[in-house]
Amino acid sequence: MSAPYPSGKPVESLDPTKRLPLTFTAPRRGKPPQHLADLTRSERRELLHATGLPAFRADQLSRHYFTHLHRSGEQMTDIPQSQREVLVDKLLPSLADKVTDIRTDDGATIKTLWRLFDGVQVESVLMGYRERTTLCISSQAGCGMACPFCATGQMGLTRNLSTAEIIEQVRINAQMAAAGALSRGPKRLTNIVFMGMGEPLANLRAITGALTRLIEPSPEGFGLSARHITVSTVGLVPAIYKLIDLGYPVTLAVSLHAPDDELRDGLIPVNSRWKVGELLDAARHYFRETGRRVSIEYALIKDVNDQAWRAQLLADELNARGHGWAHVNPIPLNPTPGSMWTAATQSAETAFVSTLRSAGIRTTVRDTRGSDIDGACGQLATKGKGDRQ
Repeated sequence: MSAPYPSGKPVESLDPTKRLPLTFTAPRRGKPPQHLADLTRSERRELLHATGLPAFRADQLSRHYFTHLHRSGEQMTDIPQSQREVLVDKLLPSLADKVTDIRTDDGATIKTLWRLFDGVQVESVLMGYRERTTLCISSQAGCGMACPFCATGQMGLTRNLSTAEIIEQVRINAQMAAAGALSRGPKRLTNIVFMGMGEPLANLRAITGALTRLIEPSPEGFGLSARHITVSTVGLVPAIYKLIDLGYPVTLAVSLHAPDDELRDGLIPVNSRWKVGELLDAARHYFRETGRRVSIEYALIKDVNDQAWRAQLLADELNARGHGWAHVNPIPLNPTPGSMWTAATQSAETAFVSTLRSAGIRTTVRDTRGSDIDGACGQLATKGKGDRQ
């Protein structure tokens, strides 16, 4: 018999295949203005040369953007004043305006709502820890994966973000950190996680460009360590293999949330295409090819997926594919207002974690931030949308 949802409805009653689109292509909308971060270093130089400007100015502009985090022509004193305005207009258009930001954790967490060129809104979260400063960024406006316990999943997909719209979140938050906006942590970004709004691997082309800009050194990009970047997915198996081919040793985070197809078909609708076994096989292959241990994300939902026997099943599935290749992160669910979904009890969480560790699985309960500030991904954007209606 299928496990019930909190509402009492069995899993199969939601029929996830009816909600899952046949493709993951975002609805067509106007394109964001062309930006330096959308282009390779050579493409930037070619663009300026074609418009009658010295090609080497592209490198100067890129260093201002990626190294000094500048976007204003007034700060580019090494470029002739007569060229600054045209360079900025050509390659550094405005992409994101801050709508609001909310601070919590004694100033160690800042959640920001951004309005993009066409009015859609996305979120980022800047978090300061003792030895690292982590930024959680969005890759889509909304999400097409339709996971019923996720605020963003219930928004639906508005559109994909461009490479530059993803990277601009990084630049502005890096500026904030450098200015001392956080109460703790380094004043430079050390870690990036693609765990904000959207399914990153459903926007793989822009993610590929964003990873290049994040990892390659200036003037190509920010020069961050690939090992300090995490890309999450709910389980788009073919895209995991494409991520391997990209060649960057970033960390893969699999949002699993259930070890059995019977439950996961309802919690994660894409599981109707790629089952748990297929997904874990792809994740194990990712570890084998990159040497990067895979993070298994598991939101603990009261009376849904928090049973100790499911922890044992998860351990068995992981151990059947070898040892030491995965690290499980149980996550206390950050519920959305009015949702029937709620976090597992402390006793259930303790039993779940103990079962995994007893089976030899590396397990760390994820530190949650922002539960008092509409912390779950998508809550600020959903609230803002409601306020405008």
